[in-house]
Amino acid sequence: MLKRLMDIVVAGSALLALGPVLLAIALWVRWDSAGGALYRQERVGRHGRSFHIYKFRSMHTGADRAGPAITVGEDARITRAGHWLRHSKLDELPQLFNVLKGDMSLVGPRPEVPRYVAMYPAELSAIVLSVRPGITDLASIAFRNEGALLAQSADPERTYVEEILPVKLGYAARYAQNPSLWQDLVILVRTAQAVLRPARAPGGSPVPPR
Repeated sequence: MLKRLMDIVVAGSALLALGPVLLAIALWVRWDSAGGALYRQERVGRHGRSFHIYKFRSMHTGADRAGPAITVGEDARITRAGHWLRHSKLDELPQLFNVLKGDMSLVGPRPEVPRYVAMYPAELSAIVLSVRPGITDLASIAFRNEGALLAQSADPERTYVEEILPVKLGYAARYAQNPSLWQDLVILVRTAQAVLRPARAPGGSPVPPR
């Protein structure tokens, strides 16, 4: 209950305070390339229920039908505005609406597309999907440079499924099994710190904390 109350208060206050910024970004996205300002994509949420996640559009219209669900390095599908929005993580701001709707929380396991959720091991799927997905989590911080990491692979999607996704699920399961408001506050602070500092050079896959 307290977590949901915090979500509503923080998301609502942020949307009111950032209204002019959201409008400016929306106009920039529309001016930069053809198509709408927002992008919707099906994701799997709490208890396996599907919902549509909101983002500022960072790719050319129809890009999701012209390539994999993951983005790799300097993906040609990304627009000029999209490169900056993704690097700054401002493309994620519309998910504050998802938080108000109750589809998401400020902090929680990042929601995946159905294709990847179908690959979750049964023993982890029930745990990870027992909580609301979030805008940020420890895996988001650890894999801040995921696109650059995948760019080093000869088969990015296989690398994602076999190496990165299991690590993300490890983070997600640990969070779902030990939720707390204090942990959420720590993750929010660490997320802000990660966004404000340059992404580190890609290296080996981060491992979940013990």
